[in-house]
Amino acid sequence: MTEVYQLVTDTYGVPSYQEANPTLLNTVTFPLMFGIMFGDLGHGSILTFFAIFLVYGHHTLKGTILEPLGYLRYTLLSMGLFASYSGWLYNDFFSLPLNLFPSCYGLEDR
Repeated sequence: MTEVYQLVTDTYGVPSYQEANPTLLNTVTFPLMFGIMFGDLGHGSILTFFAIFLVYGHHTLKGTILEPLGYLRYTLLSMGLFASYSGWLYNDFFSLPLNLFPSCYGLEDR
């Protein structure tokens, strides 16, 4: 699962001897930052369902054009989950407001 994140770390520079390897930190922060920037419940759920298809059906993708995506299946799953969660917090579904959490502004005091 962390092999993809190690490639991201190697892209920006390999840690020297006795330096901390930031790959474990990238495993959490990369999908989290993606979810915060992407933040849409509709698009995030599509990405999540596609990643679930890749996780459970990666053996059927051998020899097809989608075979390289099997390498990224857990990364896409975590990115989709974080994007769906952020979209739920932002009340955003395909760039349309959901109004799950109504605003308290404009309500009369009781």
